[in-house]
Amino acid sequence: MEQRSLRTNDCTEKVIKQYSDMVYRLAFARTGTKHDADDVFQEVFFRYVKKRPVFRDEEHRKAWLIRVTINCSNSFWSSLWNKNTQELCDEIVFETRESIDLHTELNRLPPKYREVVHLFYYENMPLKKISAILHRKNSAVRMQLTRARAMLKKSMKEEDCV
Repeated sequence: MEQRSLRTNDCTEKVIKQYSDMVYRLAFARTGTKHDADDVFQEVFFRYVKKRPVFRDEEHRKAWLIRVTINCSNSFWSSLWNKNTQELCDEIVFETRESIDLHTELNRLPPKYREVVHLFYYENMPLKKISAILHRKNSAVRMQLTRARAMLKKSMKEEDCV
């Protein structure tokens, strides 16, 4: 019986290794700070281990992890603790000035636009899949992505003029 639980633990470790970057990047995109992303990351994988969900395939597992990350991020934003705290400056290492500017501008976007941009550009997900995961109409996701691009373009141009 011990051997069986070891296999389960090995499988869990494999899943965490495989999806840890994706979950962390999405949590960071949603929360905007390293510390808060760490908390969301832990909660997502805690729920995974605790619930032991059964999936049809890897795409279903990936969608579940994305949905739980978004839900945990939403819970984070609505928590009483978060409403009564102030953000500390997280030090993040970027390679170029453009990366710093883009990160800053992405964090200024409302969360619903940030998550769509993240899933589309950083996770390379098609609009149809994003709309299914976020439980939004395909046209709504397309509009949010268009608006996010316009906001980023406008804010980046304003910054160039300064």
